[in-house]
Amino acid sequence: MKLVVTEKNDAAQQIARLLSTVGKPEAGKVYDTPVYRFKHDGEEWVTIGLRGHIMAPDFAHELHYSKKEGWWAVTAEGEVIPAHIPDDLPRPPYETKRKPFLKDGIDIKGWKVPSLPYLVWAPIEKVPAEKGIIRSLKNLAAKADSIVIGTDFDREGELIGSDALRQMREVAPDTPVSRARYSAFTKAEIDHAFANLVDLDQDLADAGESRQYIDLIWGAVLTRYLTMARFSGLGHVRSAGRVQTPTLALVVQKERERQAFVPEDYWVISGRMAPAGDSDESHSFKTTHATARFKEKAAADLAWSHVRDATTATVTNVERKSRTTRPPAPFNTTSLQTAAAAEGISPARAMRLAESLYMDGLISYPRVDNTVYPKSLDLRDCVRTLAQVPNYRPVCNDLLALPKLTATRGKQETTDHPPIYPTAAADPDRLDGAAWKLYNLIARRFLATLMEPSVSESTKFSFDVNGEPFVASGTVLVKPGFRRAYPFGLRKDEQLPQLAVGDSCDVSDMALEAKQTEPPARYSQGRLIQEMEKCNLGTKSTRASIIQRLYDVKYLKNDPVEPSQLGIAVIEALTEYAPHITSPDMTAELESDMTEVARGEETQTEVVDHSRALLASMVGPLIEHKDDLGEAIADAVTADAKVGVCPKCGKDLVMKTSAKNHSSFIGCMGWPDCDVTYPVPKGRVQAIEGEKGVCPVCHAPRVKVQPFRQRAYEICVNPACPTNREPDVVVGECAACAAAGRHGDLVAHKSERTGKRFIRCTNYEECGTSYPLPQRGELHATGEVCPECGAPIVEVVTQRGPWRICVNMDCPGRKKKEESKAARGTKRSGAKKATAKKTAARKTTAKKSTAKKSTAKKSTARKAPAKKTTAADSED
Repeated sequence: MKLVVTEKNDAAQQIARLLSTVGKPEAGKVYDTPVYRFKHDGEEWVTIGLRGHIMAPDFAHELHYSKKEGWWAVTAEGEVIPAHIPDDLPRPPYETKRKPFLKDGIDIKGWKVPSLPYLVWAPIEKVPAEKGIIRSLKNLAAKADSIVIGTDFDREGELIGSDALRQMREVAPDTPVSRARYSAFTKAEIDHAFANLVDLDQDLADAGESRQYIDLIWGAVLTRYLTMARFSGLGHVRSAGRVQTPTLALVVQKERERQAFVPEDYWVISGRMAPAGDSDESHSFKTTHATARFKEKAAADLAWSHVRDATTATVTNVERKSRTTRPPAPFNTTSLQTAAAAEGISPARAMRLAESLYMDGLISYPRVDNTVYPKSLDLRDCVRTLAQVPNYRPVCNDLLALPKLTATRGKQETTDHPPIYPTAAADPDRLDGAAWKLYNLIARRFLATLMEPSVSESTKFSFDVNGEPFVASGTVLVKPGFRRAYPFGLRKDEQLPQLAVGDSCDVSDMALEAKQTEPPARYSQGRLIQEMEKCNLGTKSTRASIIQRLYDVKYLKNDPVEPSQLGIAVIEALTEYAPHITSPDMTAELESDMTEVARGEETQTEVVDHSRALLASMVGPLIEHKDDLGEAIADAVTADAKVGVCPKCGKDLVMKTSAKNHSSFIGCMGWPDCDVTYPVPKGRVQAIEGEKGVCPVCHAPRVKVQPFRQRAYEICVNPACPTNREPDVVVGECAACAAAGRHGDLVAHKSERTGKRFIRCTNYEECGTSYPLPQRGELHATGEVCPECGAPIVEVVTQRGPWRICVNMDCPGRKKKEESKAARGTKRSGAKKATAKKTAARKTTAKKSTAKKSTAKKSTARKAPAKKTTAADSED
């Protein structure tokens, strides 16, 4: 039996499907782990998917010292491992017996600031992260005649494979092991990979493990320090790291530039023109004074006095220039994330979608630096595959008619993976909106790299308006070229009428405007990804997740990216007391060290020890100024939590967390002298600055609320404010009261204490009848009752339109709809599987009949269609 180990279960399933030469693979389990058994050329094979890293690095729990043995560590399981602690750190016995100090060592498990210098040098062990998978892996390895590592081919994938191999070697020390390297889940690619097996690259795995160790050390030490520097307050764990902190520093530096920016006044004179006597509004165009910005108001006023009453202008010059734009380079990870961000898909989400498309066999491996297609890639075959998508067929047919296809080349060329390209034709009806949007971006980029340059023509008219020079410019795409396939980022044509020197134009809407220069623009997420790559911060695989992490810990907000007060405070404090931590240079130095490990020029131990020494040199000054940094963090956390000013005492109102039930509320910083509190609206809450942030009626703060997957709205945080009050609406008669021989009205009411909306019977104390209501939308009684349960049917008018709903969440009709929806989803899923089977059968037939046809590129996406939300789902 041959055992194939992949990084994920989906990969194991795909490889089994593509390699099986007799029927379809048989799905089974070893213990609780899925496996796939099949025959390949008469030999029994089995694939098993891991769940990413099955081993995780961790510190030992305690450090101990004796004069005879020196330093050693004790793991969680009681195993003793050697420790190399520098001689300049104090040794037992210690003057104090309080933790982290022990009788003969240091407790490094607990979060104590004095233990941090020791934590820097603490030994690291690998502990099982997926015990069930490891157990299954060993079971199969013990029976295998040979083993193939089929994890993703990059540092992380090589490390995952190496960790898995170490576990298998415990039960199969002499079993032959090889490595399969592939870049896409296509028949041709997988067949080639398993026909040309290589050895596992241990140097590459060691480089990945070096990164693991270094990130663990830096992340643990800095995160513990920032958290313990100010343990109390409104914040929780304050994350930091070797790459995360310099990335945050880039954003903070940009914000400092914006804050230091001094705006300058300038004046602009502009108007509209049209060919003389032409009354067609569509033929008019914008024109501006040739002095684009008047820096002196006197000069602007003088020019304005000449033209404010002007009615005609004369064309004095016409300039036309042609500009050729080369097709873009192929996508690598950074350029894909940047392009996706410009289309509204965050880098983190783009990578999740790309991974899903890759696992479905629709695109090649998405974590690459390469921007040059390898010679082995059959470009014509890829175009032929994309021609199956109706949207691309005209462009594909034109490309296939060319005698030769020549692709653009980017600046980065590597040999591990090709640039990102489509490997199969996708059906937009089988992908959700965001997945199709990303696939469409990748497919069109690939086609664009094979097409001709685009040609645009710019026209500039010069005019004389009562002795003052004016200009108008426009650009028209005269030869689309690659823009036929890739219109992203293309400016809208600015058409100008046909004019010649000496022609007259009518002038209208002339205006003088006072303006100010704008500060430097903040980074978009896509631009920040590019800046990280430029500074060598992180890797193609980690940059998106690092940015997302900064959002998660509330160091960043909004897009374009803006640092929070906490993020600014952390960077300012670290820059003052340990500037190397915030510098990209230090991280770039460590990245270079890890590259040397991958090349076999440095050892893992040397690189990790070097990083420990760098961090150790910074920990001392940080500990010395712990209290200063703690105060800065406390002030910043309070500033970030502020939503406005208390209308009762004038102190700040901030977001707080209840110690009793851990729920959030808005409370006054003057507590206990001031007891003003308000509930927090459901959704992401953002303070509104200036006068708009104060309710004109009750003077409580107004905030902007962004509900999940709904439009944002502004509201006063005081539920009792007249602006929040809604009239009670009688929506029906209480059925429970009627059955008991009494009358009770069901009344829709909004609480002045919590701001929640609900329906309650006027005899609630006796019958206990109440129903929840959507929290947003105008409510109307319909006078109808649900035929299934007898509860009222109400109409809720939202921005999406009117919704008619039964208010009873336990209504049998609601449950029937949910079951019917689930059944339809199962049916669709079954139909997709049947389609996939038919497709696989057609591919097998095609392979037998025509050797040139690549069957794997006809596979269809298996994603379920997007689920529609009900009125209750979207508004509750």
